[in-house]
Amino acid sequence: MAFAAVAAVGLSVLAPVLLPADCHAQSRRSGPPTARYVSGTGQAFVLDTSGSRPLMRFERSTEVWVLRPTPAPRGDIIYRNDNGDQILRVTPDGGMTLYTTSAPQGSPVSRAGDAQGLARATLNGAQLVDYFMRQSYRASQALGRLIVIDVDIQPGSEQLAADAVSAASDAIVRMARSSNLRGEVDRVRRVVVSDQGRPAVTLSQGTLRIVIDPRAGLAGRPSSARIVRVVADDVLSR
Repeated sequence: MAFAAVAAVGLSVLAPVLLPADCHAQSRRSGPPTARYVSGTGQAFVLDTSGSRPLMRFERSTEVWVLRPTPAPRGDIIYRNDNGDQILRVTPDGGMTLYTTSAPQGSPVSRAGDAQGLARATLNGAQLVDYFMRQSYRASQALGRLIVIDVDIQPGSEQLAADAVSAASDAIVRMARSSNLRGEVDRVRRVVVSDQGRPAVTLSQGTLRIVIDPRAGLAGRPSSARIVRVVADDVLSR
C-alpha cells in the first residue's frame, strides 16, 4: 500500500512484534551492565552490556550502535562499530576512553549514573507506517527534496526495519550537513529496506538498498556510519 508517495510499506500484520532480546552478556568489565557515561569533552552516552552484543547510544541521538569487542594489548578491549571505527577502549580495571570525530585521540570517560537498557520499544503496524513517513520527511527536509522510503518485509522484521530506516535517515541528514559529503548524498533519491536476500547496503541508480537480517537482532542492520561509507565510496569509485 502507498502513502502519499512517500512510504510504501508491505506489512501483513498489525500486531506488535518485538525481536527476541539478547540473553547473554559479552565482554563485561567492572561496572553495571547498563549505565550513563560522560567523556572529558562533555559527550554523554549510554552503554548497555546486558545482552549478547554491547549496545551504545549517544545522548540526543536515537541511533543505537551495536559494538564488536576485540582484544587489545595489556588486556584492554576495543569496541568497534560495523564500519570498523574504534568507539571505546576499556581497560581491565574498568577505565574507559571514548573516540569520536571531535576527539580522535580519545577522551577519558567517567560513569555519571544508572540508565535504562537500550532495548527498542515495540511498534504496531500503524505506528510503523507513521514512523517511516516521519523518517522520509526528515531526510527530505535535509536535502530539500523528496526522499521516498519503501519497506518490503515479512512479519517479524518490523522493528529491525524501523531501525534500518532510522539509520538511513541519520546518514542522509549527516551527509547533507557536511560540506565534504553533501555532493555524494545528493545522488540518493530513494531508500528501500528488505529482509529478502543476503544482508547488504548498496547504492545504485539513486536507490539506497538495505537488506536486513532479523535473526541477528540489532546487528542485522547497518549503522549510519556504514551507510555513509557506502554512499561516499560509491561516488568516489566512479
